[in-house]
Amino acid sequence: TLAGHTGSYFTQKMSKGGLKRSLLCMGNPLLDVSAVVPMEFLEKYGVTLNNAILAEEAHMPIYDDLVKSFNVEYIAGGATQNSARVAQWMLQVSGAVSYMGCVGKDKFAEDMEKCSLKDGLHVQYMVDEATPTGVCAVLVNGGERSLVTKLEAANNYKIEHLKKPENYALVEDARFYYMAGFFITVSPDSIMEVAKHSAEKGKCFMMNLSAPFIMQVPPFLEALMNTMPYIDVLFGNESEAVTFAESQGWETRDVAEIALKISALPKASGHRGRMVVFTQGADPTIVCKDGKAVQYPVIKLAKEDLVDTNGAGDAFVGGFLSQLIAGKETGECCRAGNFAANHIIQRSGCSFDDTPAGFSWA
Repeated sequence: TLAGHTGSYFTQKMSKGGLKRSLLCMGNPLLDVSAVVPMEFLEKYGVTLNNAILAEEAHMPIYDDLVKSFNVEYIAGGATQNSARVAQWMLQVSGAVSYMGCVGKDKFAEDMEKCSLKDGLHVQYMVDEATPTGVCAVLVNGGERSLVTKLEAANNYKIEHLKKPENYALVEDARFYYMAGFFITVSPDSIMEVAKHSAEKGKCFMMNLSAPFIMQVPPFLEALMNTMPYIDVLFGNESEAVTFAESQGWETRDVAEIALKISALPKASGHRGRMVVFTQGADPTIVCKDGKAVQYPVIKLAKEDLVDTNGAGDAFVGGFLSQLIAGKETGECCRAGNFAANHIIQRSGCSFDDTPAGFSWA
């Protein structure tokens, strides 16, 4: 039994081994190449602060330039993998969380797998021997971050990998599924396969809006809206919420109102209503379900304690999921999400202590 874990639901699940393989995450595994940079560096490559983009031709020199010009750190990354690692860290039950995505056959992939295994995360990567593992330039300025992603192998995930019996067993065993919106750019058919399975079996399918460009590029928006009826829990931040409203031609820019409108969009299954969770940086998190929007305050942090915001949203989701899959109420999910996000922003990248000391289970 785990110290700090109380309550009959958790004990019952533990005794049945019920948390093992209960959450499956799928996404784009990336190696983060992170450095603190001046504004001139962002301007040089036409990158705006606090944004996430896919690298275009003009951005290709950024990776070598970053390594040559600054003191860089290499950290296992990719939005979904970050959330999966944090959920696993919060749960402290080895193998509770599984993760799939595509990597190359190289040292970056080996390092990421070692990092995941150390965290207790169960990974089943698809390996593309012809393409290097994807990288993400994390540009940190004044504690804020901008991401420039070169997907490489991550872009080559195929549904055939998902359908292999040893991998599909993870789909069948899981009761919860989480994918960042970024995966829409890679394998929308894999997303729909899992989403439909979840709806048919009365499970819980979750996604994240992830970045404004997902809603600004017509084929990505179409894939998101095709998936929307199957989404039981949708995450995002305030800028993504507003971009979503714009994409739908809604006049409102009020984040709580947008959350209410999204929660009311049609669903494919009636076994649960849709919950919408929007973080707002230092402002309260908005959670909307059953036609009501509730605000949950975040943990205040002095500016001098902020190291960087890279992975903050991912960490919030990871903390939230750790409680959700253990049957906790929404308030507890947000409390754990805020704890994890607060921990991560005081460190470089999505990294953490060996255990979530300071978090007590209700």
